[in-house]
Amino acid sequence: MGQDTEQKAVAREQVAKLVNLADYQEGSVVTGTVTFFAFDEGQGLSEHTAPYDALVYLLDGEAEIVISGKATRVKKGEMIVIPAKKPHALRAVKRFKMILTMIRS
Repeated sequence: MGQDTEQKAVAREQVAKLVNLADYQEGSVVTGTVTFFAFDEGQGLSEHTAPYDALVYLLDGEAEIVISGKATRVKKGEMIVIPAKKPHALRAVKRFKMILTMIRS
């Protein structure tokens, strides 16, 4: 992974613009998936990785999302991008609902 790519990944963990999640690819259509989750307080997903960037948008509640060992609290109306291949986990600080959008680019 080149230095520019590494710097881009770090920035994506902090700031997200939906329009920047997928790049145009000549002769291709870039797709993704959207999944809805609802977690009860204290529930979560153990650490894992994904092959694609993922946008997590909280519709309600509050979650702690750990990306590469760094914990971030995300609340209703906020979002965070989890870069591809970075270990991550999440836990419901309060009950929460989220939309997960994975971009296959």
